[in-house]
Amino acid sequence: MGSFNTGKPEVCAWIKQNFRMGARCLDVGACNGKWAKLLNDYLKMDGIEIYKPYIEKYKPQNLYENFYLGDIREFKYGNKYDLIIFGDVLEHMSVEDAQKVLEYAWDRCQDLIVAVPYMFEQGEKNGNPYEVHIQNDLTWQNVIERYPKLHPLFLTPEYGYYTKGIRA
Repeated sequence: MGSFNTGKPEVCAWIKQNFRMGARCLDVGACNGKWAKLLNDYLKMDGIEIYKPYIEKYKPQNLYENFYLGDIREFKYGNKYDLIIFGDVLEHMSVEDAQKVLEYAWDRCQDLIVAVPYMFEQGEKNGNPYEVHIQNDLTWQNVIERYPKLHPLFLTPEYGYYTKGIRA
């Protein structure tokens, strides 16, 4: 539930260096709105969350311009975002599904951020079956193997952030 704090200040600084104020951002797996709390004063943010009880509990819809209840694997959003943040999302789906989600996003945004924990087993939490880490074996090496278009942005032994690696 929610996103780890590791690397958030560094990634927020990177976003502010690489995106203009008011750029459009989609926060995938919004949960309690952590990314919106960090960046709402800088980006125009939309959010999507798959688990309705989190929306009822945390009320993240109050932090975003537009908010959606849905599964990112089925959500069609066109080319309206400058940045898409997949914060602690890909580990919750199969490699094949995650690859499809990233492929769909790739040409629909200027850049994206993928944040994942490494070697982190997690089962259902708080009654949420979507909390299960299907990819509980992630390492910085196999993230690059499974998602070869991604480039490291900020890595620690336990956690990593990746982008398209394209700079203006």
